[in-house]
Amino acid sequence: MVKTSRPRQSGFTLIELIVVVTIIGILASVAIANVKYAQRKAREAALKHDLFEMRKAIDDFYADNQRYPADLNELVPKYLRKIPRDPITDSEEWEQVPATDTALPGDVPETEDTSLSGPGIMDVRSRAEGTTLDGTPYNQL
Repeated sequence: MVKTSRPRQSGFTLIELIVVVTIIGILASVAIANVKYAQRKAREAALKHDLFEMRKAIDDFYADNQRYPADLNELVPKYLRKIPRDPITDSEEWEQVPATDTALPGDVPETEDTSLSGPGIMDVRSRAEGTTLDGTPYNQL
């Protein structure tokens, strides 16, 4: 009796292929979930950065002039290169929060510039509707 041995075939079984395809599917779904909001996260980060820079420029303007700027264009070019666009609305329009007239007459030095009407701009906010991914309204950043 002569035994003929068959060479063992190498390769993947159907079960192994199903397991690999399932793992790849799970990894792909996790990657898609992370990529889905990447652009929105980037815009929100840009909005927060732009607001920070404009608020810093307003504070620097106030420190130098002892008054708030009458409008955002007064910050260009000394404090800002240009007024940034709102990355959420893609507009150059910002909500400008006027300064309150709570200062006492002796607190702020009087200026001789009478062309300024009102107390100036104390803060800026986005005009975008909706909320950030963490639930904060855009106009409250």
